Order: sequence, then C-alpha cells, then structure tokens
Amino acid sequence: MSRRALAAPAALLLAALTLTACGNDSGDDNSSSGSGSGAGLSSVTIEGDEGKAPEVTFDGRLEPSEVETEVVTEGEGEEIAQGDNVLTHIWIGNGFTEKQAFTTYDAGTPELLNVSDQLTPAILAGVEGQATGSRVAVVAPAKDAFGAEGNPQLGLGNGDSVLLVMDLVEKVAAEPQGEEKPVASWAPGITEDGGTVTGFDFADAPKPGKKLRVTEAITGEGAAVKKGQTIYVNYLGQVFGGEQPFDESFSTGAPVSFPIGVGQVIKGWDQALVGQSVGSRVVLAIPPALGYGSEGNEGAGIKGTDTLYFVVDILAAV
Repeated sequence: MSRRALAAPAALLLAALTLTACGNDSGDDNSSSGSGSGAGLSSVTIEGDEGKAPEVTFDGRLEPSEVETEVVTEGEGEEIAQGDNVLTHIWIGNGFTEKQAFTTYDAGTPELLNVSDQLTPAILAGVEGQATGSRVAVVAPAKDAFGAEGNPQLGLGNGDSVLLVMDLVEKVAAEPQGEEKPVASWAPGITEDGGTVTGFDFADAPKPGKKLRVTEAITGEGAAVKKGQTIYVNYLGQVFGGEQPFDESFSTGAPVSFPIGVGQVIKGWDQALVGQSVGSRVVLAIPPALGYGSEGNEGAGIKGTDTLYFVVDILAAV
C-alpha cells in the first residue's frame, strides 16, 4: 500500500503542483511584493466571503514581471512562519485567458501546506508572514508559481501569468497534542529516531487476534473526528513481525489527507479513526478482512494473511 493510495486525489494533485522546489529565475527575493511592469493586482477585483470560492473579475490580461501580493482581508489569527503547516484554500486563475485553472473550494477541502523554501515563490509569498484567517491574493509570472515550465496540467504555459487567491484557514500542529497514555498490552513498541516514528518493535508483542484493535498512546485535546470529514495525519504501517514499514509519512515532514468513514481507505481505518480526537496518536491492529482481504497487496509486500499495524497521528479534521 502506498501513501498515494490513502490520500485524497485533489490533495495529491495540488501537492504535486505546489510542493516542488522551483528556482526563481528572475533572481528576485522569493517573498518580495511589488508592481510588475504590466497589469497586476490593481486590475483584478476579488469579492466574496472567506471560506467560499472568490468571485474574480479581470480587467484585461495580467502581465506581472515579479511576484505581487495583497491582503484582501486581514485575519486575526497567528502569524504564519517557516516550518508551520497551514490549511489553505486555493483558487488559481490563468492571467492570460482570465479563466479559472484550479480550485479547492468545489470539494470543500483545504490543502495542507508546509511553509518552507520547497514552496514556489508565489505560494510562499501568499502564506509566510500572513495571519491565519486572512485572504491573500498573489499575481506572478508562471515561472514563480510553478517553475520554468509553467504547469501544462492546468493549462498554464511558461509565458502565462498566474493569479492565486488563498484563504489561510488555520495552523495544524506538527505532532500530537494531548495526554500521554499507556498503550494496551497487545500493542508492539514504537521505535523512534530523534522524536520521529520509524517503526514497530514486535519482540514482546503477542500474536495478533482476528478482531480490529485500537489503543491510544496520546489522547488528543481536539474535537472528535466525524464520518465524512477529511483528516490530516502522519502514519506508519508495518505487518506483524515485519522488519521494516511498508509505508509511512513521518519522514516526509508533510502530513497526508483523505476522507474518513466513506470507503476511501481500508475498512480498518474507517472503523477505527472515526470518533478519535484530533491531536491523538493511536495504534491500530487490523486483521486481513478489514485491510486488503485474502488477496493482500503484492506491491506493498502484504500477504492475504498479514495483520497490519499502524501508528497514526491525527493532526486536523475539517
């Protein structure tokens, strides 16, 4: 099982578009703002409430020569800094065709961005130093939004300009937040390296049973996860007795997201994670019937008789 199989398609698409290191060919400061030589933000009207798709009106083609930013609505939340994870709704427009190219608003699920130099200059300019709760507009040449090649998937050529409208919803903790608890006796030990989860130690763990098992290592302080919500997690999976994980997200520094309780992930996840509190770390033992069934998952090295063990950090739910 790959992490890609667990994540929501829209989140994967946007991650592929924005979470790639791209050089700023102009040599300008990545987070600078200012007017380009052509039409910029002054020729765009952005209306509508935060959290809902913006109503964008173009007054002709956009022709910025550098990244230009404007706070459309000032939020009252925390300032966003390097290293923060931020839930962000994003609307992308092609400044040449004056048409929408991509949006997260239709699905109702914001994207989780890790604020770092791995973001493109335009995306970084729209989040770093801004307050949560803000709506920020960014105009940029395509190379500053998606790199020198633009983004053909979105119909954005390397000569097109890009308009981004970003609603900075809230920060997401990088690790569980809550009260530590002793795990159940059936649970294997969790191995860590420098505070990062790296695997399970099954040396003293009893053989697995045939039922789904769930135990909390940390009881979160947030609201209970509801069926149909999109949850944002870090996780690691390993078969009972396995020497290495078959999949994990902890080492990437970027939590993944997916709808829960609606059949988008294996049954054991749907049954175990609905009702858990945001901020929790849970350990799961999932029998084959609630995992990949008798066929297993050959690509991940999972046999049809394998019990799957997961540690899951639930970081947010929307």
